[in-house]
Amino acid sequence: MGNRITRGLQQYKQKVLNDVKRGVAETTVLLHAESSSRAPVDTGALKNSIDMSVSGFHGRVSVGSSYALYLEFGTGIYATKGSRAKKIPWSYFKDGKWYRTYGMVAQPFWYPSIDEARRYFKSYFNR
Repeated sequence: MGNRITRGLQQYKQKVLNDVKRGVAETTVLLHAESSSRAPVDTGALKNSIDMSVSGFHGRVSVGSSYALYLEFGTGIYATKGSRAKKIPWSYFKDGKWYRTYGMVAQPFWYPSIDEARRYFKSYFNR
């Protein structure tokens, strides 16, 4: 009788652990898919820099592009609230011409993806 209870508890424990691993893996895959699909595409470098890995209870999604932060939060006068970006226009020289810019409007892709993954994670573990 005791062996049957012990075996049942071990099976239940393994099922719970497998469910948790599956939830972490599914959430990681979702975050990768969401952030990749929401990433603005010009050259494709940003989208291609989004990477993921899953190992047991740990999932990781990272963005390797050096300019992802500027796309997420904007620059100059268009920078989102709380930014320490300079709120003045600036000039730069390119292709033999001078250009003036006031910044770039934010194109959020990361935080909206995190919000979506968070909703999925909560619903998965509240079943």
